[in-house]
Amino acid sequence: MNSNGVSSFFGSDWLGAFLIIAVLFGGFGGFGMGRGGVGPEYVNDAINNQTTQIGLRDVLLSSANNNYETAQLINGQTNALMQQNYANQINAIQGFNTLAQAISDLGYHMDTCCCSIKTQMLQDKYDALAEQYRTA
Repeated sequence: MNSNGVSSFFGSDWLGAFLIIAVLFGGFGGFGMGRGGVGPEYVNDAINNQTTQIGLRDVLLSSANNNYETAQLINGQTNALMQQNYANQINAIQGFNTLAQAISDLGYHMDTCCCSIKTQMLQDKYDALAEQYRTA
């Protein structure tokens, strides 16, 4: 299959093209209908070209794999940061809840303290009046 997902007859576009050209233009020193054959330089150039194309394909595939791995690492890091942010938000909410409870408790204690002070003041007034009543 080539890069477009289409299968070629010979398995490689370059090899197929080379074989067709070789057969049509005199290929392999005897199959060329009486005309001269393809020289060894042409065959070597075709093989070198195919090797270069395979090397380039491998480099591109490696680059694509590296890009995928980088994307996966970034995805994992993003996920970890989102989880940490969620944990921080939960901790902040719990802190606010604790603070609200402490403020509520403080209000209760102030109410009971004021009530105790008022009760004590009334008791002192009562005692003072009772003392004045006894002395009179």
